[in-house]
Amino acid sequence: MPQTRLFLEQALRLAEQSLYLTAPNPHVGCVLTSRQGQVIGQGHTQRAGQAHAEIMALRDAAAQGASPQGATAYVTLEPCAHQGRTGPCCDALIAAGIEKVVCLHTDPNPLVAGQGLERLRAAGVAVVLWPETDPLTIQALELNIGFFSRMTRQLPWVRMKMAASLDGHTALPNGLSQWITSSAARTDGHAWRARACAVLTGIGTVLADNPKLDVRLVNTPRQPTLVVVDSRLETPLDAALFIAGRALLIYAAVQNDAKKLALEARGAQVIYRPGATPESGSKVDLKAMLHDLAQREINELHVEAGFKLNGSFIREGLVDEFLIYLAPKLLGAGAGMAHFGPLATLDDAVQLNIQSLTQIGPDVRLVARWVK
Repeated sequence: MPQTRLFLEQALRLAEQSLYLTAPNPHVGCVLTSRQGQVIGQGHTQRAGQAHAEIMALRDAAAQGASPQGATAYVTLEPCAHQGRTGPCCDALIAAGIEKVVCLHTDPNPLVAGQGLERLRAAGVAVVLWPETDPLTIQALELNIGFFSRMTRQLPWVRMKMAASLDGHTALPNGLSQWITSSAARTDGHAWRARACAVLTGIGTVLADNPKLDVRLVNTPRQPTLVVVDSRLETPLDAALFIAGRALLIYAAVQNDAKKLALEARGAQVIYRPGATPESGSKVDLKAMLHDLAQREINELHVEAGFKLNGSFIREGLVDEFLIYLAPKLLGAGAGMAHFGPLATLDDAVQLNIQSLTQIGPDVRLVARWVK
């Protein structure tokens, strides 16, 4: 059992190497060992449409001249059982002569959902599914929390990032906000951007700051999709957010066909999602937008917006996780992190569970989840 655990930990480390790479596919690692317990192959999932972890591990074994016949495969997620962009991995393991599969988690994809493990068992492969309460299983889930969210809730995992002073201000009263937190915190924030499928902001931020909202401070093989909530299609045609090769989705509520055509000529895709009632019809229906993003295979949605849009997301209960950087500074007055309420009682407050508290340079990074 201790050796099994070591191989599963190794598979998890491999999966972590694919963090910026595999979207919208899950991050998966695989380790192959011989009957004598020697590692003969390993790999992690590649870009969407390319080889999955199991195939990479089989290729690695072949490159080393090792036969997978009778080997054990340690995988962080159930081998797929459907024909998607690539063929079923469970069939590849069976064809290779794998004798045993140890798996940390079943695949939440309805097209798999236990079928991969069942197909392995039917072919005579011994299958061990790791206990769901084990820390390793929990790590495997956390690594793919957006993928699990999209498959089980038909919603992306919404992570709201905010950077503020210790007294909770994200900008001075005159709007100045660069930079409240340190360069170390900004680099760390870009790493969280890089792991997301999409980064979302609002038109207020676009007009005030003209940001690029791309990943620049860490190396990444891809740029996340950019999503802009722009109810009246006010995005300037010369905005810095137009970056060649990056997908840009603009969600609007008020019809403006001429501006829509102009924005789409610049490479954006405009999607109308107005609210369902006369009162909300001039605003984007955020819940409907999230469902649409899930259909577009967005697993993790990284929100970097102003206090108004942040407040709207919180008011509607649409945030799963908060990523907050606090600088050891007091500003006294200025813009807050989110505008919602007022609340009638303290019992109405948004209740959070702190997941981690980490010092990043001189700042503190707090990760907390909404208790719903």
